[in-house]
Amino acid sequence: MEQALAELNVKIDALTAQVAYLAEQAQLAARQREDRSELMRDLTPIADQAYHLAIEQLEEVQEYIDLGDLLRLLKRLMRNGRNLETLLDQFESIMDLTQTIGPLTDEAFGKAVTTFADMEQKGYFAFARGGKRIADNVVTSFTAEDIDRLGDNIVLILNTVKDMTQPEIMNFVRNTLLVAEKEVEKPVDISYRALIKQLRDPEVRRGLALTMRVMHVVGSQASDSQASGSQVSGAQVSGAQASTNSSATG
Repeated sequence: MEQALAELNVKIDALTAQVAYLAEQAQLAARQREDRSELMRDLTPIADQAYHLAIEQLEEVQEYIDLGDLLRLLKRLMRNGRNLETLLDQFESIMDLTQTIGPLTDEAFGKAVTTFADMEQKGYFAFARGGKRIADNVVTSFTAEDIDRLGDNIVLILNTVKDMTQPEIMNFVRNTLLVAEKEVEKPVDISYRALIKQLRDPEVRRGLALTMRVMHVVGSQASDSQASGSQVSGAQVSGAQASTNSSATG
């Protein structure tokens, strides 16, 4: 009798546990249904609003959209799925590269801005603008014939400039200009007595001697140029006479 009672108690305990489990599951299902119902209540106004908005937007473009076009576009997207995936991979690679070199480009841009600001402060851009204006004046002041002659004599011009830019010559010219600028501001005595007094100065006599030597060189160069021109003219005249005689003989 006691054994049967014990077995009955065990069965009652098992049944109680099962009922408790079922009750717990029922409560859990009820909570889930309640959560879903609450979610649906929250989403329903949003879905309705999205639906009406989609309808309004589609009504604006319904003239330009055809169901066949949408289906064809969908098919193309499905056929090019791998290409789109490859394109997305490349895009991700580009984004990674951009994130990597972004700080470097920012630093380079900052340095460039600083450099340009320094150049502007030092006057490089103003000098460039002035150089452009000078170039425009030079270009508009020379004809095509002048450019041709300049091209024929460019080597001689450069050699002359090179000789004139020697340090000794540049210092001589600069010192002469500085002294002359100071002397021009002083009063000048042009009487014969003052001139004769200046001739007693060794530096004045040396300057006159050098001036006479330079004048001698200039005169020699002028004589050589005239002689060369006469020879060229004589040759041209002789050639013309020869051509005339040949024509007459013929």
